[in-house]
Amino acid sequence: MAKVKLTLVKSGIGRPKNQKATLEALGLRKLHASRVVEVNPQVQGMIDVVNHLLKVENQD
Repeated sequence: MAKVKLTLVKSGIGRPKNQKATLEALGLRKLHASRVVEVNPQVQGMIDVVNHLLKVENQD
């Protein structure tokens, strides 16, 4: 599976509960925090929900 690097570039403060929970589930708790995750349909759906708060980069 492909891997992507997710970086939180905008705060979750003031966002709806589902977006805050999605950030928590992705493991992004602090601003500018990064995680490398494998892309599967579940993770892709989570990325789509909070896409406007993230920077997504492909990993080799």
